[in-house]
Amino acid sequence: MSEELIFCPLGGSGEIGMNMNLYAYGKAGNHKWIIVDVGVTFADDSLPGIDLIYPDPGFIIDKKENLLGIVLTHAHEDHIGAITYVWPKLKCKIFATPFTALLVTEKFLEKKIDIIPYLEIVNLNGTINLDPFKIEFVTLTHSILEPNGLKIQTPGGNIFHTGDWKCDPDPVIGEKVNEEKLKKIGDEGILAMICDSTNVFNIGRAGSEADVRKNMLNIMSRLKKRILVTSFASNVARMETVFYCAEKINRKISLVGRSMHRIFNAAKKCGYLQNVIDPIDPRDANKLPREKIVYLCTGSQGEPMGALNRISNYSHPDVSIEKEDAVIFSSKIIPGNVRKHYNVHNKLLRDGIEVISEETEFVHVSGHPNREDLKDMYNWIRPKSLIPVHGEHRHMKEQINFAKEMNVPYPVEVENGDMVKIYPVNKPYVFDKAPSGRLCVDGNISIEEDSSFIKERKNLANNGFIDVTLVINNKGNLHDKPIVYLAGIPVIEKDDFLYGLDEEIKKITRTFSLKNIDQQKNLIDVLKKTCRKYSKEKTGKKPITNINLVRI
Repeated sequence: MSEELIFCPLGGSGEIGMNMNLYAYGKAGNHKWIIVDVGVTFADDSLPGIDLIYPDPGFIIDKKENLLGIVLTHAHEDHIGAITYVWPKLKCKIFATPFTALLVTEKFLEKKIDIIPYLEIVNLNGTINLDPFKIEFVTLTHSILEPNGLKIQTPGGNIFHTGDWKCDPDPVIGEKVNEEKLKKIGDEGILAMICDSTNVFNIGRAGSEADVRKNMLNIMSRLKKRILVTSFASNVARMETVFYCAEKINRKISLVGRSMHRIFNAAKKCGYLQNVIDPIDPRDANKLPREKIVYLCTGSQGEPMGALNRISNYSHPDVSIEKEDAVIFSSKIIPGNVRKHYNVHNKLLRDGIEVISEETEFVHVSGHPNREDLKDMYNWIRPKSLIPVHGEHRHMKEQINFAKEMNVPYPVEVENGDMVKIYPVNKPYVFDKAPSGRLCVDGNISIEEDSSFIKERKNLANNGFIDVTLVINNKGNLHDKPIVYLAGIPVIEKDDFLYGLDEEIKKITRTFSLKNIDQQKNLIDVLKKTCRKYSKEKTGKKPITNINLVRI
């Protein structure tokens, strides 16, 4: 039986976020595995009470004896955010460049886990040997420090996994794309390129951070009052841009929001941001004249706990905002956050605050490749096959079409769980399906997306709740009228509603012997149905109902 090379995404294919990719090499039944990235996505209103979602790792947990390690391309949450949930079930080595490694370490410290013995820091453009895999980190450009593509070398041939990337000729901070190195990788022969598909519909190039810096300086130079800039804390190049502009217009700068401070300190520890002015404490900044301060804030997506939302609500303890001040949204709106973002946006405008965003000014560039960037990568790598990831189905389908235009012989469209045989076949193809799914972080535990907890919570949110307590005396009779509690039910005439419900409950109760335990159980079931039916008739809602029998 010959050896084979397999690719299998468990997350990030057919969606933007939640990236988790598996590679396997060896004979059938005896593969060695690696994981590339372990990310999260953020829940929307369809999952009440849920903040984070990550790929179900069950498939690879069953194979952990043959798992060689987790390789991280960069430190965005959709690539590392699930590491503390997945790793304890695997206990394998983790490989990352210095900045990513530092942020991963901090995540584990929050969980009181010492990850240092398992964490191997890889130098930029370094190489690791995980026999039969030899993995070379290739520094690219993106909207975070130290984004890496991966050349994955196996006895059967080479893979190029792009990670998240773009072609930025002047990234401001960090290295620019090494075109010659990528051409050399292409010259060695690439069986398949697994490629970022986020911006495949966007013509031209993604743009450069240096161009954003020039325009941000022009904008901030004309603003006369207090300036607040909100962006993703992880975008250290944008952070440096704001520091640069603040210094040029003779203003102090203050960081607002926990993650801003965390990323700033991490970047400093890794040798970045060495030449920027020192930020001042927000409490000190509030004492300065309005025209002398720039705040760099979290909350660009309108997050309820983000600094900008609290500032806009005038509830932040250290930062105030007034009419004629300006807020610059220097980021893209993530799908699912549109409503939250515009709620903050509109509130600022109503209060007389000038709002500047990418809709009105050039204040942001994407960290993902547009079509001209993709064209360059195809020409450098020249893969035999293209497997699109990091995109919804529409993005991935378009990436397939684009690959055909670029004369890639065998593009393969996949979805989560698809197992693609890349070697020893001439034309890669999906040959099997691995179990895949989504797990939700609910408080301190992980549950399945279709969990009864979530179903109940949705039902509660949509229909409300009735709690009925019946007090039974020692003769088996009702001691008093039922005690009824309502929550979330649209009742206008509450007294009339409760009177009618009391009568229905009493009528049903009279037909049961409350001394008989079996009849008590039956009574509870019948009363639940009665209450739901009554509520449906009166309000149109069928609430979750709880019945309590109390003996005195």
